[in-house]
Amino acid sequence: MLMKRLVIPLSIVFGLLIICIFMMIYPTAVWNAGVRGLSIWWDVLFPSLFPFFVISELLLGLGIVHFTGALLHPLMRPVFRIPGTGGFVAAISYASGYPIGAKLTAKLWEKKQITRDEGERLVAFTTTSDPIFLIGAVSVGFFQLPAVAVMLAIAHYGAGLIVGLLMRFHGKKASHLTAESDSSDVKSHRLRAAFEAMHEARIEDGRTMGELLRQAIQSSLQLITVVGGLVVFFCVILEVFTQAGLMAGMYHTVELMLKTLGLPPEISQALVGGLFEVTLGARYAGTLADIPLMYKVAAAACVLSWGGLSVHAQVVSILNPTPLRYAPFLMARLVHALLSGMIVFVCWDLVMPDQSTSSFMLLPDHFHSLPYPSAIFQAVPYQIALTLVIIFFLFVLTLICILLQRLASRFR
Repeated sequence: MLMKRLVIPLSIVFGLLIICIFMMIYPTAVWNAGVRGLSIWWDVLFPSLFPFFVISELLLGLGIVHFTGALLHPLMRPVFRIPGTGGFVAAISYASGYPIGAKLTAKLWEKKQITRDEGERLVAFTTTSDPIFLIGAVSVGFFQLPAVAVMLAIAHYGAGLIVGLLMRFHGKKASHLTAESDSSDVKSHRLRAAFEAMHEARIEDGRTMGELLRQAIQSSLQLITVVGGLVVFFCVILEVFTQAGLMAGMYHTVELMLKTLGLPPEISQALVGGLFEVTLGARYAGTLADIPLMYKVAAAACVLSWGGLSVHAQVVSILNPTPLRYAPFLMARLVHALLSGMIVFVCWDLVMPDQSTSSFMLLPDHFHSLPYPSAIFQAVPYQIALTLVIIFFLFVLTLICILLQRLASRFR
């Protein structure tokens, strides 16, 4: 019995010792991998995520999230089986990328705004890439073809919404513990109820603006440091696996599986690289040669939707103080990856009839000529604007849902 309990810890210790040995054998390669991971964190993740970490903390403390939640409740509850505050989480997550959805979900749990099942549903479909990375890094940087951004966006975000609809069947059909109500009074005075929810949340929080800002910056710095450490760690691990020859074996195994499915074996490098780190997998997909563009885009869509084990580790570390489980998140990522690849194949001829066609972008033309790290700093205002646009779109859908509910009640 004791030996069974020690199997997993001993295996982990043995694996770490092997990794340490290879790190000593290939110190230069490991050093370069660590520097590369640090560069990804400083040039890409820090400027794109840190402002949204701080802003989300401020919006929670000021009650804006509760205000939005009261307005979006008629849409989010029946469609996704999550509280209205989930609409705000979805908006800011789709605009700023992973792992902001996990962070906001953990905060909602901390404030007792969601149950465990609601949190698992919410984080499952709000863990997505941000449009700036999808357009600037993947489409323009790796593929050198901005037109693929439209196809990637449809596949990635469309599959994410489908995952959200599927996850509504996850968990028990128990009553939720949020304070939102469906009473006739709230329905007829929803805007007033939203302001009341914001006011109550602000009173309950009780922190001054200075204290709120200080704690927001402090907690955001702690989180972004953890994210950076995980990125560097996985870059080093990936380099160790490469030097040890393990990656070559994984490439060969995936190639055999792809041949069995009738898919180009060349995309194995992108899929295996993306298994660990999304940036690496997307770069491999964009630089593949001698295979149709459709398969390259499908591989990139799968990698973006899977997120990489680096993102998984970030999400797990954020959700660790909560009772939210990893298994539903893992299944959601697998389904998201498969669905996004299928959407590329199904919609390719409709969306990409002419592969040289320029695509509609939410960013100005000069953005696409900038190096990706430089573009990040200029793109933050567009991410904020996109968040507001998504919230407005969700609010319009909410009004439509309310109208349909009232029409249905009249015919009963």
